[in-house]
Amino acid sequence: MPNLFSDIPNDLPDELFSDLFKNDHVRIERILSHGHTSPAQGWYDQDEHEWVIVLKGEGEIEFENGKTIRLGVGEYLNIPAYQKHRVAWTTPAEPTLWLAVFYR
Repeated sequence: MPNLFSDIPNDLPDELFSDLFKNDHVRIERILSHGHTSPAQGWYDQDEHEWVIVLKGEGEIEFENGKTIRLGVGEYLNIPAYQKHRVAWTTPAEPTLWLAVFYR
C-alpha cells in the first residue's frame, strides 16, 4: 500500500515532486524539500488553484506583494490561480513534506 512518508531519501540535492493522482480537473502532488527554496529569478504563476498542507517539517510561502506565511505541521493554505508565489524557506534540519492539490 502506498504511503506518503515512505521513500523519503536521506540525500535530497533538489526538491522532489511526485504526482500521486492526476486527471483533467485535479492533480495531487507530494513535494519534498530539505532547505530548498524556489529559484530566485522566478515566481510560480499557475493557471490552477493550489491547496497545500505541510505534513512534516516547516516552510514559508512568499507572495509577490511581500507577504510571507510560515506553515508548520498540519497547517494549510489555499493559493488562488495566478497569485504569484514562491517557497522562501524550508527547514534545513529535516525534510519538509508538502501535499499539494491543484484544481481548476
